[in-house]
Amino acid sequence: MPQKITLGHKKLVEDAEREIETIPAAEALKLHGREDVVLVDIRDPREQERDGKVPGAFHCTRGMLEFWIDPDSPYHKPIFAEDKKFVFFCAGGMRSALAAHTAHKMGLKPVAHMAKGFKGWKDAGGPTEPGGKK
Repeated sequence: MPQKITLGHKKLVEDAEREIETIPAAEALKLHGREDVVLVDIRDPREQERDGKVPGAFHCTRGMLEFWIDPDSPYHKPIFAEDKKFVFFCAGGMRSALAAHTAHKMGLKPVAHMAKGFKGWKDAGGPTEPGGKK
């Protein structure tokens, strides 16, 4: 018998966006480089290599997010313990909504996600850098 999915990705994203702040890329541009803000790129490394990066953004793949946020995890990253605003982004804005929602539920505050993701960033004239391996 085939699986019957009762809650699809669109509904999950809609629900997440009701509970977290969604900011347009133009607003994220104004936050870029501020000491009290961390832009968190949750795209896969292959996406970064192919499409480029936001200079100064912190990279955390979606699959490691919960482990890097949790201070009790052996994988915890100290950046997530800092008193800053965390703005998540992905390629188009859906994964980052889910990531910001999860981070918020875990207790990370304040969090937001960037509407339209890296594509929106580029369309708004945001700076980028090549994403090749360093």
